[in-house]
Amino acid sequence: MNKHLAGLCHLALWAFMFLSPLTYWRGTGFKFPQYLMYCLQPAMLMFIFYLNYLYLAPKFFVSGKHRYDLLINVVLITTLGVSLHYWNDYANELYGVHQRFDDAINDVTNILRDCLNLAIFAAGSTALALARKWSTANQQLKESEAARTQAELYNLRSQINPHFLLNTLNNIYALTAIDQTRAQDAIQQLSKMLRHLLYDNQEREVSLADEMLFIENYISLMKIRLSQNVEVKFNRQVTLPGIKVAPLIFISLIENAFKHGVSPVEPSFVHISITATEHDITCKIENSNHPKSIDDRSGHGIGLNQVQRRLDLAYPNRYTWEKGPNKEGNIYTSTIHIDL
Repeated sequence: MNKHLAGLCHLALWAFMFLSPLTYWRGTGFKFPQYLMYCLQPAMLMFIFYLNYLYLAPKFFVSGKHRYDLLINVVLITTLGVSLHYWNDYANELYGVHQRFDDAINDVTNILRDCLNLAIFAAGSTALALARKWSTANQQLKESEAARTQAELYNLRSQINPHFLLNTLNNIYALTAIDQTRAQDAIQQLSKMLRHLLYDNQEREVSLADEMLFIENYISLMKIRLSQNVEVKFNRQVTLPGIKVAPLIFISLIENAFKHGVSPVEPSFVHISITATEHDITCKIENSNHPKSIDDRSGHGIGLNQVQRRLDLAYPNRYTWEKGPNKEGNIYTSTIHIDL
């Protein structure tokens, strides 16, 4: 509950309790000193309420020491209930208020009534203290879980960088032997991508336009070592390039498409499509399916399991991911749909 609203509720409760003695007066018989004496009852209720709420319940009941809390309250409520009864008798006698019944049974009944009222307020304050403790613990758990989730996301992102750099540097190294000018252009593209990795990758979300530029630069670098029999397409249908997306959420799938979709001897293709509106983003990747052998360790990295984990952390219950080869086994499709 909002702290200001809770404060207003407390204020309203005690305003009602302290004004309630005024309902006993009729006509012109109001005496302010007498009213103050009758205010001892709501004052006692306030005392037992906040004593339990602020001290007894947190110190004993919440920590599991229920018997100590119960014993202290029984002694305290009995003492206050008896004291309050004799105080009211004194006030009635002082101001000439005559009791309808004046016997031992009536005294016991009044004491029990006052003790019951005190016990109700003590129990209510204990319940509120428990609720406050639960709410605080739940909030701390949520904050801890959020911090753990964020740390795990950063850890997963950091695992992408060396994998990506290894592939890219291998491509540039191969290019230096055949075309130094193109190699220099590739290094410039790589510097732009590194800036995205070093700075934008640390943000929780980046603009889709920046992410697509990163993907475009990556595809350009991957093309360096591709032969003429490999067809690469990158289609974009984005109405709002400024919408936000988790950084590097698609790059691992694109790396995977180049890893398994390109054959050195057979015609191959990698088709990448990103469509986005203000409500959703869809990334579809199709590639010819040329699975690596078990002995081929090239390009091993974060893997599809960690892509799944990143999606779970960044978009819980807000995404679908369909992936797998076609019936013939020669085309592999991976489609991620994210609700914004």
